[in-house]
Amino acid sequence: MATPELASVDGQISPTPEARIPPGDDGLLRGDGVFEVVRLYSGRPFALGEHLDRMERSAAAIELEIDRGLLEAEVEALLDQFGAAEGQLRMVATRGSRRLAFTEPLPPLGEDISLATITYVPTVILTGVKSLSYAANMQATRLAKGKGAEEALLVRPDGVVLEAPTSTLFWTSPDGQLRTPSIESGILASITRDRILSALDVAEGEFPLEEVLGAGEAFLASTTREVQPVSSIDGNELPECPGPRTDEAARAFAETLERELGHSRAA
Repeated sequence: MATPELASVDGQISPTPEARIPPGDDGLLRGDGVFEVVRLYSGRPFALGEHLDRMERSAAAIELEIDRGLLEAEVEALLDQFGAAEGQLRMVATRGSRRLAFTEPLPPLGEDISLATITYVPTVILTGVKSLSYAANMQATRLAKGKGAEEALLVRPDGVVLEAPTSTLFWTSPDGQLRTPSIESGILASITRDRILSALDVAEGEFPLEEVLGAGEAFLASTTREVQPVSSIDGNELPECPGPRTDEAARAFAETLERELGHSRAA
């Protein structure tokens, strides 16, 4: 079934191509606003409350007021029209006081993904904030594609591994331990990451790129990707893709979906 593409602008629902916001909104002109993307399983949002919590934290960090109750009501009305399709929900709050919600098709994803390292300096005052100022993240992806990879792996100038532009990275140490960068290293507090940390034994910290390049296996985790195996980094193929810890994470996340939404992968 095709994914209905609908938009709610301050509660007014229309087909997305017909939606309009004032051109003078600083959300458009300056990227001044916050957003969240929520996965929809048969029309049901996964972890919507936690996404709204993070959206409120992001808004507070840039001194932007959000009427959460009103946004929740508008999202509910939008999803009522959306129906039981698969897709994703994008929620946006702008400096121009616009409340936006869109239903979108899921982006096409392969069974695995190749990465290229890109040097990246986290913006201290926006670290952990899902702001509309995502130009650097998107440019990192373009730079990685210019190197022949499918996605970027962001690395601090001191060689500490961060994350992909829209995903968390996990990998295995030589002894098979699952590892991921800590929030304090300068990454986003991913909701999918949190679910995996709750289900599995994972070490968090600040880790050098050399360790990741020597990993036996790795995967990205995010709202839209769920768990996606990494096939190579900087052209170097990982020995296992997917490996046993990647499969374990995928099973654990599938069990989370079944427990929280009643969504079965076998359905």
